[in-house]
Amino acid sequence: MKKKVVLYTDGACSGNPGIGGYGGILMYGEYKKEFDGAEENTTNNRMEMRAVIEGLKMIKYPCIVDVYSDSAYTVNAFLNGWIYAWQKNGYKKADNKPVQNADLWQTLYALTKTHEVTFHKVEGHADDAFNNRCDALARGAIVKLKKTLPVT
Repeated sequence: MKKKVVLYTDGACSGNPGIGGYGGILMYGEYKKEFDGAEENTTNNRMEMRAVIEGLKMIKYPCIVDVYSDSAYTVNAFLNGWIYAWQKNGYKKADNKPVQNADLWQTLYALTKTHEVTFHKVEGHADDAFNNRCDALARGAIVKLKKTLPVT
């Protein structure tokens, strides 16, 4: 029987594109693990996706995963079925133009084949304590990365 895991995620960007960060909380029973990361030249959408990808990668064996994100971009791709059409069409949209962030979509799609993933859209910057904590982790990761960069 597969274990049930909860994953909350968020991404942020200082400039878009700019320095971006992501944060997440992985929960199983009493176990809770926070994680974060940052990149120099990225977008908010990429950071939202990276948060989900990094969280799913941390799960060591196939599980049932409820993903909570305030990213309509990420969540709606699955809830509205866009990802399945993109995958079928070689990550091209209906107008035959390439899907943005195809590299991350391919990785995320593959991870949803390892785990039974259900996406849930949450209201950003509202009264959801876990979403707010993920936002703080993502913003904190940006601050940490900025401190390591040369002043321009």
